[in-house]
Amino acid sequence: MAEFVKDVMTPGVVAVRPDASLVEAAQLMRSQNIGDVVVADGQEIVGVLTDRDIAVRAVAEGLDPLTVGAGSVCTPDPLVVAPHDPVSAAEALMREQAVRRLPVVENGLPVGMVSLGDLAEAEDPASPLADISRAAPDTRDARGVPPPPPV
Repeated sequence: MAEFVKDVMTPGVVAVRPDASLVEAAQLMRSQNIGDVVVADGQEIVGVLTDRDIAVRAVAEGLDPLTVGAGSVCTPDPLVVAPHDPVSAAEALMREQAVRRLPVVENGLPVGMVSLGDLAEAEDPASPLADISRAAPDTRDARGVPPPPPV
C-alpha cells in the first residue's frame, strides 16, 4: 500500500471563486469529469463544493443556480492534508469526520485532492469502489442522448 498522500492523490486542483455561479461550477465539474471543486479566494481555500452540495443545498432548496455563488453552498473551512502526511492519517480523518474528499495543501497552496476512490484504488485495485472510481463518465445529456461519435 502507498505510504504517503502524494502517492495516492489526484494532482492538480480545479478551483472557482466564491462568487462563481453554481452553473459555472457544475459546468466545470462536467468538463473536467470531477465531482468537486475547491472554492478559493485568491490562493486561500475557503471551501470545497461538491456536485452533491449543488443538488442538496441549492437546487433542492429552490435556489437559482445561475445567481447563487459557490461560496454560499460549499463546505467552508475544509479539512486538509499535506502531500507528505501518511495515507493512514488521511483515512482516519475521512473516517472520523465523515468526508469523502480532502484537499491536499503544501506551503499553503492546494496541490491536489485525495478521495475515498483514490484510497480504495491504492489499497485494493480490484475492489468495487476502485472499479467505480475508474469507470468512464456517463456522457449522456439530460434527455439521455449520448454524444455524437468523434469525427
